[in-house]
Amino acid sequence: MDLTPFVEQLRRELALAAAPGGEEAQALAERLAAPLESSVRLALLSALSVAAEEVTAQLAPGSVDVRLRGSDIGFAVTPPPAPEAHEPAAATEPAPEVEEGETVRMTLRLPEQLKGRVDEAAGRLGVSVNTWLVRAVANAVEPAPRPSPDPRRGRRSAGSQYTGWAR
Repeated sequence: MDLTPFVEQLRRELALAAAPGGEEAQALAERLAAPLESSVRLALLSALSVAAEEVTAQLAPGSVDVRLRGSDIGFAVTPPPAPEAHEPAAATEPAPEVEEGETVRMTLRLPEQLKGRVDEAAGRLGVSVNTWLVRAVANAVEPAPRPSPDPRRGRRSAGSQYTGWAR
């Protein structure tokens, strides 16, 4: 999607708005239009990103991502995965509830190899990388409760239980 027609439309509207002010106002409007172009493009990108987030919320577990390539904006639509009989149960379980509210944008730096593994994991579930990362963070901050020990296994004597990490 090329934003140039929208930016040009805004430039024309600014010139029309300045016309009643005379030549000085028109010259000022033209001088302001060029530096405002990048801000206008950024504002349009932000608006499209918010719209994509709203559509993604309605499509879950599908998603819509906004992609910027040079000065062109594109959309990547990931439809919800078709249910398959051989899909593992963990893949079809819903993500923990995440509080609705304002979203924030952040930069995450990952080693290239880990990024590849994240892409593969998101692809296996049929969700966007962003959706997969949101679910992973939600699971990390509110992990599922561990099952209690099975009482049918019998009693253990003191000192036969171990806790800690093993490699």
